[in-house]
Amino acid sequence: MKNLVRIGDTKTHGFKVTADHLATFESGTVHQVCSTFVLAREMEWASRLFVLDMCETHEEGVGTMLHIDHKSPAFVGDEVSLLAKVAGFEKNELICEIEVSSKGRIVAFGKTGQKIMSRDKITQIFTSLER
Repeated sequence: MKNLVRIGDTKTHGFKVTADHLATFESGTVHQVCSTFVLAREMEWASRLFVLDMCETHEEGVGTMLHIDHKSPAFVGDEVSLLAKVAGFEKNELICEIEVSSKGRIVAFGKTGQKIMSRDKITQIFTSLER
């Protein structure tokens, strides 16, 4: 693992809200704003940008934690910005704080965790759990 991060380091990511980002279930669309589960995916990606820089070719990141406080809506067509900040790094686990904003207001904030491990170790763990 390349330890290229320090507490306070940041990465940014952005996306434009589209119709496929709405909270839609079997019963239909809940509302016409970006869903919390899309924010979860984008928050994970923002922190993964660090992981991509840190992994050696034989390593991969595995999500360990995700916390989201969804505070305000992002509508279809809105540009959304994510700021991931390294909050901690202990052993092989990266913890990031994420701030999501659009049009000058906070859409969400939260925290992600990702462990960096060898691909062989991940395969070993997953194989031991298969049914």
